Amino acid sequence: MAAEEEDCGNLEERVRKMVDAGYETVAREAVACIRCPLHKSAIKRVIGKGSCNPKVFFIGEAPGDAENKSGIPFYGRAGKQLDKMVEYMRLSEEDWFVTNTVKCHPPENRKPKVHEIECCKPFLTAQIALLNPKLIILLGNTAERSYCPKRKLEWGVPVELDGRIVLKLYHPAALIYTASKIEVQRAFIDKNRELWQ
Repeated sequence: MAAEEEDCGNLEERVRKMVDAGYETVAREAVACIRCPLHKSAIKRVIGKGSCNPKVFFIGEAPGDAENKSGIPFYGRAGKQLDKMVEYMRLSEEDWFVTNTVKCHPPENRKPKVHEIECCKPFLTAQIALLNPKLIILLGNTAERSYCPKRKLEWGVPVELDGRIVLKLYHPAALIYTASKIEVQRAFIDKNRELWQ
């Protein structure tokens, strides 16, 4: 299924083939992918971590430096914030999975470009289809633009999209840089606990 850089079309067909082949194929295809320039800055592809039967599916922005070196999403400072958030949500290890809009680290920690997100979207879409979570939590605006590019969601207000409940929360990195958002985030979580409990 590997293709040349810049060829990012036929999303539905690519997703269907990966879903039919199973989760290991999604990971294998993501590791082999050269469809956008981000593969040039990738040390390791960052596929995802967590349960294979999650209630909650978190989508972040992109792998950072620590994730690029480890191959593990949310491995750095933002990961510690995500761990605190998961603990506050009272989720067990079996309850959640986390990945990003793109599987490769953008150079200089920049936001992924629309074209890069679109090239990586089949992997994300296949992961969601295979893991079939009860709830998708979009961590920040980049995750929102990837998952529902034509919709602007309110922070902390769940909506139903394509038969799934979707909730937009602050990215854990935002909680590092703006500590006042921690209490706001906790209020969003408290208000929505019934979505995953």
